[in-house]
Amino acid sequence: MDAAARDLWNRAHSRVNAEYREERRRVTIDPITRLEGHGKIDVFLDEHGEVERAYLQIPEMRGFETFSLGRPAEEMPQITSRICGVCPTAHHMAAAKALDALYQVEPPPAGRKIRELVYHAFMMEDHALHVYLLGGPDFIVGPDAPPGERNVLGVIRKVGIETGRRVIAMRRRLRELIAYFGGKVIHPVLGLPGGVSKGLEPEKLGEFKQLARDNLDFAMFTNQVFKDLVWKNPDYVRLITSEAYTHRTHYMGMVDEQNRVNFYDGQLRVVRPDGTEYAKFPADRYLDFIAEHVEPWSYVKFCYLKPLGWHGFTEGPESSVYAVAPLARLNASDGMSTTLAQTAYDVFFNTVGAKPVHHTLANHWARVIEMIHAAERIVELVNDPELLSPDIRTLPTATPRRGIGVVEAPRGTLIHHFETDERGLIEKANLIVATQNNAARIAMSVDRAAKNLIHKGEVSEGLMNRIEMAFRAYDPCFGCASHALPGHLPLRVRLYDPQRRLVRELVQE
Repeated sequence: MDAAARDLWNRAHSRVNAEYREERRRVTIDPITRLEGHGKIDVFLDEHGEVERAYLQIPEMRGFETFSLGRPAEEMPQITSRICGVCPTAHHMAAAKALDALYQVEPPPAGRKIRELVYHAFMMEDHALHVYLLGGPDFIVGPDAPPGERNVLGVIRKVGIETGRRVIAMRRRLRELIAYFGGKVIHPVLGLPGGVSKGLEPEKLGEFKQLARDNLDFAMFTNQVFKDLVWKNPDYVRLITSEAYTHRTHYMGMVDEQNRVNFYDGQLRVVRPDGTEYAKFPADRYLDFIAEHVEPWSYVKFCYLKPLGWHGFTEGPESSVYAVAPLARLNASDGMSTTLAQTAYDVFFNTVGAKPVHHTLANHWARVIEMIHAAERIVELVNDPELLSPDIRTLPTATPRRGIGVVEAPRGTLIHHFETDERGLIEKANLIVATQNNAARIAMSVDRAAKNLIHKGEVSEGLMNRIEMAFRAYDPCFGCASHALPGHLPLRVRLYDPQRRLVRELVQE
């Protein structure tokens, strides 16, 4: 930004702030809680105490796409898994699939199935994290409960200590499976171009089969908990289906050949707000359908459907805003590939009464249905004899060029795109992260919730939590989503002497 433009921007910013100081109010929720990453919400009220506009701002900025340049492509599954400590397996797997495409090589069946087993274990334990620790307290403990109780301890007091132990033990066992194949659970080193680094030892199979059975029981138990505590509560049903948490947008998710939900592989399918198919395309055509928009008040990029163009934060058939994540995956599909999940899928749409479901808070129920699907898929994989094959990798021989990998992360569609020179050194890296896909809809959700809930300037603590619930339902990961590097970072450094007197101040606008 040149000096004249910066001066104009600063004067306009000061004028707006002065106006609000004199005549209006600003309500700030900072930091927002129970999510991955950091963010804050600014709500601007007019002179009557009504909401003019609410902004969800992501103030952090990272640069993974830029500092990947020049690195060997084989390092990308390890580099990108450092983007986030909560969903490293999703980035690791998307990068490994991008390397398959880059080196034009397919993993053998055992290698692919080991990847799927690890990935479904990750989906299961990550969804359990959100259901019981992040989003769940809003329903299990209650949206208006004191903040000190809306946490995992409050959940344990509500569901009982034995259930709490079961949740913790189930997640630990799933993470041990990931660590067995990946070397470690936080930043696994499993995926290689053409396969995986470790196979399954026969003596471990019995242990994993028992884990799979227990895991499926746990998923069904969670489904019953959700139905008993949430869907049988008429106050919660009114909250979930209210206009404060409803948007009629497009939806996107990955599907198999029968348009059923698939976390690991398939094509991306987009449906319109009325549920009809808008597009279906392979991952390597994503640039024909997805584009990114920027706003001056956030480091998040806002994805939109490229053929429709950016029309702002609007909804309806003409809008290019779309959603990903559990509810979007169910809306964009024709069903599930496993029996119990299909039954839960049918109950979901029959109960809510329409497809697609546009209620943002219904993401919580959709997430539980996906837990059942992940658990059933784990059972299928550990009972597949091919899993024990020692043929787990196809060595690449082709010259690397361009590779695009996609998986469905817990928070939605995740795309990794790498291009290299003939030596395999990264020349271009582009990451479309799940929360970026959702960013426009999340911004709309926060704004709508604030406008529906705040009146005459009355803002209680419980009401502010209900505004946070509008973004929390998406299970956003702002640490992953704020990865762009737009020029340089605004920076202010103050130097003090030993007596703590200010000596010098350095400012980079």
